[in-house]
Amino acid sequence: MSERYILAYFKSPEEAEGVARKLRALRAIEVSIDRFSRYGGTSFSSGVNPVTGNARMDSMTAEHAHTGILAAADTSSSGMSHGGNGGPTGRDILLTVIVHTESYDQALRLIEEAGGMV
Repeated sequence: MSERYILAYFKSPEEAEGVARKLRALRAIEVSIDRFSRYGGTSFSSGVNPVTGNARMDSMTAEHAHTGILAAADTSSSGMSHGGNGGPTGRDILLTVIVHTESYDQALRLIEEAGGMV
C-alpha cells in the first residue's frame, strides 16, 4: 500500500483534535497535532506574559534556550514598542496526517469540512 501525506492548518487545537479522531477512525497511519510559534520551539509559555503575550526576561531560561533569547530580544517585549510585527496568528495549529492512498480524498474532505486549510 502506498501512503499520502497531508499538512493542514487550524485555528484551534480543539478543531484539529476533532478531525484527528475522525482520521483515526478512518485508519490513518499517523496523526500528529503541533503548535508552531514565531520563534520555534513549543514551550516558552513560562516566559510569556499571559495578558499581553509579550516575552518576559525570565523567558531566557526557557526549555529551548534560543527560543527564550529570541523572544526576549523582540521589540515587542520591551514595553517601549507598540507591538508592531505580530507573530503567527490565526492558523498556528499544524495537523500532520499520513493516510493510505485510497483514504486520501476522504481525509481531505474531513479536514476541509472541519475548517482546516490544506
